[in-house]
Amino acid sequence: MSLVLLSAAAVMASSVPALAQSPEASMAPAMSMDELVAAAKAEGTLNVIALPRDWCNYAGAIDGFKAKYGLEVNEINPGAGSGDELQAIIANKDNTGPAAPDVIDVGLAFGPQAVAEGLLQPYKVSTWDDIPDAVKDPEGYWYGDYYGVLSFETNTAIQPNPPSDWADLLKPEYRGQIALAGDPNTSNQAIQAVYAAALANGGSLDDAAPGLTFWRQVVDAGNFVPVIANPGTIDQGATPVTIRWNYNALAHRDAAEAESGTVIDVRIPTSGAFGGVYVQGISAYAPHPNAAKLWQEYLYSDEGQNEWLQGYCYPIRFDAMKAAGTLDAEALAKLPDASGATFPTLDQLNAASAVITDPATGWTTVVGSMPVEASAAP
Repeated sequence: MSLVLLSAAAVMASSVPALAQSPEASMAPAMSMDELVAAAKAEGTLNVIALPRDWCNYAGAIDGFKAKYGLEVNEINPGAGSGDELQAIIANKDNTGPAAPDVIDVGLAFGPQAVAEGLLQPYKVSTWDDIPDAVKDPEGYWYGDYYGVLSFETNTAIQPNPPSDWADLLKPEYRGQIALAGDPNTSNQAIQAVYAAALANGGSLDDAAPGLTFWRQVVDAGNFVPVIANPGTIDQGATPVTIRWNYNALAHRDAAEAESGTVIDVRIPTSGAFGGVYVQGISAYAPHPNAAKLWQEYLYSDEGQNEWLQGYCYPIRFDAMKAAGTLDAEALAKLPDASGATFPTLDQLNAASAVITDPATGWTTVVGSMPVEASAAP
C-alpha cells in the first residue's frame, strides 16, 4: 500500500470547505532549525494527548524526541479519542498548564473540523512537499502523518477460531466476545469500524447506515461486549475479539507473545481492507508552540517516519522515502499486504461520521449499547 493509491482513490483535499481562522492563523516568520531548537528548549516541555505508547510505536517517537532534544514530554490521557482531543483544546483555551495539549493526532475528518472551530494554527514542516496534496490542508493547518487498515484482533486462548470476515461476527460462537476499541461517538477508530462494516453489509462509501444496522445485529446476537477494548482487556479475555487498526493489533501481538506467550491472531477482513489516515495539527492555544513545531519536524523527518514504520504504520512520506531509499528495510518487510485497500474521501468520511455520531439517528439510537472504559464497566 502506498500514497499513490491514496492520491488516486481518495482526493481528500478537494472538498475542504471554507474554514474559520484561529486566533493565531498567520504563519510566523520561518526560523532556522537551530533557532527553533533553541526556542523549544527554552520552553522546556511538550504536551501531547491521546498517544498510547503502543500505538504506531509512539513510545519510540516520544523517547527518541526526548533523547535528541532534551525536552520533557507530558503525555495527557493516552486513551483519549479524536473528539476528546478537540474538546481538550476547547476546555483549556485559557490554560497554559499540563492539561492543555500543544499538538493533536486525530482521524482525517477531525482535521478540518478543528480548523473550522478555530482550534489549530498553521505550520509547514521542512519536508512538506513530500506529503501528498490529497492528505494535507494547503495552508498548513493539518497534515497526514500515517495510515493503516482495520483488522480483527483475537486472543486465541479464549477464541481459538478467529473471525475472518464481518459476517463471522454474528455467529453464536462469538457470544459475549466482540468489542470496539473506542466509543463510536468520539473515537475515530470505532467510527471507522462501523463505516467499514457498512461496506460489507449492503452499504457503500456513500451510505454508512448499514454499518449501524450490522452492529445492532451483533448486539441482538448477544455477541457485543460494551467495554472499550485495550491490550489489557484483550489479554484478560474480557474483549477477546476486537476491531482495531492493523498497527495497533500487530504491535500488541508482538508484545503479548514476548511478555506472556499469549497468541494473538490478526486478520484483515477477507471482503476487503478498509484504510484510514490520521493527521497532525498544532493547537492554536499551544502553551509551548515552538516545542510543538520541533515535534512536527521530528515526526516528519526520516527518523520520525521510520519510528512509525517500526510500529507497523505506513508513514505519510512513504512514497518519497521509498524512492530515496530511506525507509527502514527491516520494518518495511514486516508490513502486511493491504493492497487494494479502500480509502473514503474527506467528504465521504464527514458524511459517514455525521450519520454514525448523530444522537437521533446514529449509534446511540440505532445500536444503543454504549462501550465504556474497562475501569468503569460494571
